[in-house]
Amino acid sequence: MATNQSIITRDNDKIAAQTGNLYESVSIISKRARQISSKNKEELSNKLSEFVSAVDNLEEVFENREQIEISKFYERMPKPTSIATDEFLEGKVYWRYNDEEAQ
Repeated sequence: MATNQSIITRDNDKIAAQTGNLYESVSIISKRARQISSKNKEELSNKLSEFVSAVDNLEEVFENREQIEISKFYERMPKPTSIATDEFLEGKVYWRYNDEEAQ
């Protein structure tokens, strides 16, 4: 992932340039961020579901290193908003208007 994980200042004019409206651009970025977030959440859930035990006894609960490493990997990933903003600025996000919104 080439997205910078640190907090950076964004140029509002660059964000608004593609749509002509800053708020419209932010709306598109937020929708893309939700898509990325739900995809990541689904992947994480699928990977962690392998570790689910049928027995819920406290005596049988133990620390699973593999499960911890998977969780840490997803915690270190760039935030979905950063990824979506970078994709938007690079022109990788496709959006269209509903017929009702265009009128």
